[in-house]
Amino acid sequence: MLKFKHIFLFLLFTVVLTSCGDFTKVLNKGTSAEQYTLATELYEKEKFNKAIQLFEKIIPAYRGKPQMERIQYMLSNAYYQTKNYLLAAYHFDRFTKNYAKSTKKEEASYLSARCYYLSIPRSSLDQSDTKTAIEAYQKFIDAYPESDKIEEANGLVKQMQLRLEKKHFDIAYQYYHTGNFKAAVIAFDNFMSDNLGTSFKEDALFYRSRAAYDLAMRSVDFKKEQRIKEALKSIKRLEYNFSDTKYKDEIEKIRKSLKNELLQTVSTIK
Repeated sequence: MLKFKHIFLFLLFTVVLTSCGDFTKVLNKGTSAEQYTLATELYEKEKFNKAIQLFEKIIPAYRGKPQMERIQYMLSNAYYQTKNYLLAAYHFDRFTKNYAKSTKKEEASYLSARCYYLSIPRSSLDQSDTKTAIEAYQKFIDAYPESDKIEEANGLVKQMQLRLEKKHFDIAYQYYHTGNFKAAVIAFDNFMSDNLGTSFKEDALFYRSRAAYDLAMRSVDFKKEQRIKEALKSIKRLEYNFSDTKYKDEIEKIRKSLKNELLQTVSTIK
């Protein structure tokens, strides 16, 4: 039994060596037709990394020929299967531009958007990749409104938009948290201007009011009165938008403190 096992392992090792040798030989010295044939075989066997090497090598020889449409799609998908998402997105984008009438165009457009989505860093200050993914999905949604992928695409767009809003909100909150109240007021104003209808609006209005309050209370005398009045306006804005705000008790305390400070400030000036 042990003897047969050794024979089997020897034959398997020989096959592997022969296979590797054939691949290297075709890759380095094979004709374009041989490379195309082997690339397709390896792709169908899901040996994507080797297939990629061959596809990349034969592109110049097949550019402008009928086979190029198939090569472009297989190369794109091979990168996708090996999780090289940015390269996959790049090649899927090229495919959709070069083969506008292809039956694979819709699928390539969807996979391009998905690749951009999968390439987003899960925690990053730079959200440019998120914006690119949103644009790619929106392009797909606009082009294929009847696609069975529309519900998923819309859901992911909403998810990514929420992610961008949260990141934008967190930046403004960080100014408040570190005591840079003037910058926080401006940042929360910019956040609400750039994200109309955001689900973070109530929180943004509250912390904007809180920052305005802290700024007013720490101001020099000649700026204090105006800043107190600005903080009171900020509170009114919160109440106007959210009459039953979850911050009701806190803003009542802030308002009382501001009014008391205003009375003292006015009497001091007089």
